[in-house]
Amino acid sequence: MKIIIAGAQAVGTYLATLLSRNSTEDITIIDDNAEAIESISQELDLLAIEASPISMKALRTINADEADLFIAVTNDQEINMCACALAKGLGAKQTVAKVEDYEYAQPKNAEPLKKMGIDSVIYPEMLAAHDIINGLKMSWVRQRWDVHDGALVMLGIKLRENCLILNRPLKEVCGANEPYHVVAIKRGNETIIPGGNDYLELYDMAYFMTTKDYIPYVRKMVGKEDYTDVSHVMIMGGGKCALRTVHKMPEYMRTKIIEIDPQRCEKLNDLLPGKGELVINGDARDTSLLLEEGIRNTQAFVALTGNSETNILACLTAKRMGVRKTVAVVENVDYIDMAESLDIGTIINKKAIAAAHIYEMMLEGNATNVRFLMQAKADVAEFTAQPKSAITKKKIFELSLPKGCTIGGLVRKGEGMLVTGGTQIQAGDIVVVFCHNTDMKRIEKLFN
Repeated sequence: MKIIIAGAQAVGTYLATLLSRNSTEDITIIDDNAEAIESISQELDLLAIEASPISMKALRTINADEADLFIAVTNDQEINMCACALAKGLGAKQTVAKVEDYEYAQPKNAEPLKKMGIDSVIYPEMLAAHDIINGLKMSWVRQRWDVHDGALVMLGIKLRENCLILNRPLKEVCGANEPYHVVAIKRGNETIIPGGNDYLELYDMAYFMTTKDYIPYVRKMVGKEDYTDVSHVMIMGGGKCALRTVHKMPEYMRTKIIEIDPQRCEKLNDLLPGKGELVINGDARDTSLLLEEGIRNTQAFVALTGNSETNILACLTAKRMGVRKTVAVVENVDYIDMAESLDIGTIINKKAIAAAHIYEMMLEGNATNVRFLMQAKADVAEFTAQPKSAITKKKIFELSLPKGCTIGGLVRKGEGMLVTGGTQIQAGDIVVVFCHNTDMKRIEKLFN
């Protein structure tokens, strides 16, 4: 598959890193920033070209007409849209542009954009808002991921002293008769795709697969029943991500946004949906302001400024002031592990979310809802088993799945089901697959 990435900044570099794990892909990255091109050339085995992505000459030089997927993710929305239109005009099969304005992400504008040569758009703030809301809906969960509209649910949970299933083999605590499976464990810097003899330890980040009806049971097993549900949210920073988050906020949540720029505060008052939000002009790093605005009666603190360090420190402050649920946007990948070690809570990285969304596009049509779990450094995706595919010909224990890969569950005729080694996957089943250090494309072949 020939993939061209326009833009060697944050999203482009991260996406190239993600895609280059598969040696069968033909990847080219183009950017007019010499320093960025030199850096990515040294780090990754791909073709890096220093040129403008809206130069017809440059696009012809890199054979944009042969591209299966042309991805424009520079920091300039207009360049992204123009580059996609030009590449499509030359013959690229599929194009996707990263945009900064919400209007381009609205469904009603999809058809006009398609006529321009832009097949899909990525609006990272909208994708991030979805993850933030999922994190707020369940205060005791670090990460939630719904499969097939919630028929199955994955829950990422930090294990504390109250957890009832620590230090016991998983074959005892989540066997065939239990309504949940542990599909991945993050322990320190190590990611484990567990077997029956593995066990959970204090402070592990454990990923559970269950059905919606048994979420309360999992909550009891991990000792999180005393966590209060989120009804009051304080947001630090009033940028685009905050705006999109508030628009998606459930009706029962009340929100205060603390924004340091008075002009932005005025604009927010015009743009917010009018669900009882309150905009405060001030510096959320000021603890006296936080106390004055009632942080001790707030169940969740969400730090959405453009500075990773500020967001991490603000969440630490909120935790010291009694807030149990904190969410931080951490765009600097180097800070992800540090934020996790400091027990920040839910960590949002917009470029990782955007890259995973784009990665889904390079898989065949039977793969959907692809995610990259940054903290576990693992991929998770839904695959639909095709008739006569290899995955349907043997029971799971007979499949010889690659090392670092496990099947978390499946959805059959709309009903979520957990699996055992003796489960036989059928054509039409939607199957959840976890992969650590395994190329997702190898797994995809089993379903075709």
